Amino acid sequence: MAPIPAAAAPLPLRVAAPMAVVAGLALLAAFPPYGVWPLAPVGVALLAAAAHRRRLRAGAGLGFLTGVALFAPMLSWTNLHTGYLPWVLLSLLQAGYLALLGAATAWVSPLADRGRWAWPALTGLLWAGQEALRDRTPFGGFPWGRLAFSQDSSPLLRLAALGGAPLVTFAVALVGGLLVSAAWWGWTARRAAQAEWWLPVAVPAAVAVAVGVVGLLVPVASAGGGHPVTVAIVQGNVPRLGLDFNAQRQAVLNNHVDATLLLAARVVAGEQPQPDLVVWPENSSDIDPLRNPAAGARISQAADAVRAPILVGAVLLGPDAGQVRNAGILWRPGTGPDLPQLYTKRHPVPFAEYVPLRDVARMVSDKVDLIRTDFVPGSTPGVVRAGPAVLGDVICFEVAYDEVVRDTVTGGAQLLVVQTNNATFNVAEARQQLAMVRLRAVEHGRPALMASTVGVSGFVAPDGRVSDATGFNTREVVVRQLRLGDGRTLATRLGWWPEAALAALAVAALVGAAVLRRRQRVELG
Repeated sequence: MAPIPAAAAPLPLRVAAPMAVVAGLALLAAFPPYGVWPLAPVGVALLAAAAHRRRLRAGAGLGFLTGVALFAPMLSWTNLHTGYLPWVLLSLLQAGYLALLGAATAWVSPLADRGRWAWPALTGLLWAGQEALRDRTPFGGFPWGRLAFSQDSSPLLRLAALGGAPLVTFAVALVGGLLVSAAWWGWTARRAAQAEWWLPVAVPAAVAVAVGVVGLLVPVASAGGGHPVTVAIVQGNVPRLGLDFNAQRQAVLNNHVDATLLLAARVVAGEQPQPDLVVWPENSSDIDPLRNPAAGARISQAADAVRAPILVGAVLLGPDAGQVRNAGILWRPGTGPDLPQLYTKRHPVPFAEYVPLRDVARMVSDKVDLIRTDFVPGSTPGVVRAGPAVLGDVICFEVAYDEVVRDTVTGGAQLLVVQTNNATFNVAEARQQLAMVRLRAVEHGRPALMASTVGVSGFVAPDGRVSDATGFNTREVVVRQLRLGDGRTLATRLGWWPEAALAALAVAALVGAAVLRRRQRVELG
């Protein structure tokens, strides 16, 4: 093969800018509800090509275009009931991280030009590093739209059992880097009229296919091990969608009680198996059942009728005056609330469940005052011992955060439970969340379920397969026998180390590019 030129012009801006926009749209189409997962590495490749060899400002601008094309439509469910400003601000903030990625891609171009195999590795590392930063900043981060969450039906999903979401993201971006390397150097060789121009195309393309094959060969937990437990999900629905879904809090609670009573009647009639556990979603009781006797009595009526403990998603007052908690509490038949088995959401959503810097935020939008009381975070993982199973309870967006889910498994969880309320969003958001549940099931080798007020609810096997998925904005009850296990995957045992290693290598690449750039300037005199 001919040597790679040390320096060459980037793609013309009139080509690179549309490529960056198409990159964002390709990434968008990879995620639910579209689910065309092969487009994720294509989007990665297009952005890598657009930003290659550019100045930092241009690389950042192209990354920002990709980010806007991805996040503005992906996060459109945030403007359904709060107006355009929160959606615009969140989309622009997330796009800013892809701007950093575009600048970093431009910065490491000299390293990418040093060898054909450097470019794919650098692409994977930079994406992993960008997500590590975005998942944590600001105010605890917002991991929505991670590359890994687009791969719920991909062979690469199985890599989650080895290194969690960070490894899946790295693999997706690595494949994208292989694609851009094949296209770029193949085109360069063709234009140079090299006889073996096809080699720079065929070899990286073959390696990209091999990465997918490796994913297929990764062993994952099966659905056949462990002791059986029968679980029911109650999706009670709400009177109306929107921010005021809980304006009729008693109606929402009644919906879940009535659906559970109907399940109990079907069990008595032999039409449904007796559940060992019933799961209600987040916000199924926005009336504090620990302080409101009538609400507590209704939940006790449901638990007594179905003869099984119910994991109730409740809004609880306290612990101090003026505070509230988003919690999952176990309610047992005959005895009522099992207070030791109570999980308080550890990661409330900023500007949705609490308002940081409220006075400053109010200057931007008075919508922040829709959140009258800030939710206080819990301090312990959601390990709930329900009797028939140890549950790993996470609430709503917490499923996107690696450590929140992992802490429940290392604490002994046998079944992952995601309690969520999608009444303020739409079916696209619900399906994106279900994709995260699928990854978590594979990552930790656990059966999982998602219980939503309005849908989508359903069960997920440890290999990522979904069963009994419900419709959106409907009342449904689904019952399934699951088999629990106590083993730990390599990803569970390694914890945050794979992401730390990838992020450290990304930083090393940025430093290495700085050294190489300085050396090149010295050589040029």
